[in-house]
Amino acid sequence: MTTRKTLGRGGTGSAHRIGGPGRLRILLALPAAAAAAAALVACSSAGASSTSSPGSSSPTAAAASTVKTATISGVTVLTTASGFTLYSFAPDTSTTSKCNGTCAQNWPPVTGPVSAAGVTGTFGTITRSDGSVQATFDGHPLYTFAGDTAPGQNKGNGLNVAGGLWHEITASGTAAPAPAGGSSQGSGGGGYGY
Repeated sequence: MTTRKTLGRGGTGSAHRIGGPGRLRILLALPAAAAAAAALVACSSAGASSTSSPGSSSPTAAAASTVKTATISGVTVLTTASGFTLYSFAPDTSTTSKCNGTCAQNWPPVTGPVSAAGVTGTFGTITRSDGSVQATFDGHPLYTFAGDTAPGQNKGNGLNVAGGLWHEITASGTAAPAPAGGSSQGSGGGGYGY
């Protein structure tokens, strides 16, 4: 064991032991603190309603952004500027989102307003229960899906979770058909059962 003399206030020194169980505790505490900090950052960003830039690889749509169309599984749907599919939730009304709390963490609302060139339909906004502004298309509040991890995916289409059915939004404003093969989920929702 090594002792090291450090100078305190007024130039007086004190000896501190470096080694033994104290050193082991410090060495074990550092990785644990780093892991806790990483978990805190991950949790805070997952629950936050932050927006991302159009070039981001997150399904969360950017505020006051442009949406576009893409053909996914043979259907022309609306997507974020970065290509993430936009969805509607069947229980919503043209003035009220029924997806809040955990639901909104898994189905992030698209913050509004948004616009799209060459799309026939009406874009608008609603005010959510938390006071934020959500984009709508032909009276449907718009969402992305956290399960879509890359542009061009539509893993949320046809899911029956969080109290209702989810559909990708077609460029014509109608709900897209559920995928063939019965991928509609029950209460489990592919890991998003809430």
